Amino acid sequence: MSDATLHATHQNPDDFAVQIADQIESFLVAVTEVARGDEPASAVPFLLLEVSQLLLAGGRLGAHEDIVPDERYEPDPGPEQDVDELRENLARLLDPVDVYSEVFDPYEPRKAPVPARISDDLTDVITDLRHGMAHYRAGRTSEALWWWQFSYFSNWGSTASATLRALQSVVAHVRLDQPLAELDGLDTDEDLGDETLEAEAGRVMVEEIAGPLGLRPVK
Repeated sequence: MSDATLHATHQNPDDFAVQIADQIESFLVAVTEVARGDEPASAVPFLLLEVSQLLLAGGRLGAHEDIVPDERYEPDPGPEQDVDELRENLARLLDPVDVYSEVFDPYEPRKAPVPARISDDLTDVITDLRHGMAHYRAGRTSEALWWWQFSYFSNWGSTASATLRALQSVVAHVRLDQPLAELDGLDTDEDLGDETLEAEAGRVMVEEIAGPLGLRPVK
């Protein structure tokens, strides 16, 4: 794709902002609904879909030229919404597969994988997105776009990407009827090397998580 296509100026900037805001709002609403636990049988596939769609918005922000806010200093968007209940609900819902192993920067050599949690990652992403949404709803469109673009590069883009890989891996393990290493119970505040991860991780057959999470192996 050429730079001319990526940075086309024919599209109304307001339309771009509306489309990005709609994709982000859809993600916020969808994950909040999943966390309620009304349909646990579809939680993982639905989250896989929603995170994939969010990363499309992130890719568009990443490919866009640098967005400059109207004001030099960021206006106060107000108090951040509490996400503890959302995090706890997601952790309970995803309990069998919440903890996974992640390498933070694939371009830093010899970095050991560390344990992470999908529930923590999703709420971390939501915190960033809500911050920008507060600006957007207050009519500060350029500020919202700047924040979403900046935090995509600095935090939520890599976090959502890691979460997507974890969710895709869960679905793949189940659909391909492959055993899944259990990382639940590891201390996610502590950096653990390969040997520790391997020693601590148990073996969990896919059948144990397929039913509760609405997944079935390929026959």
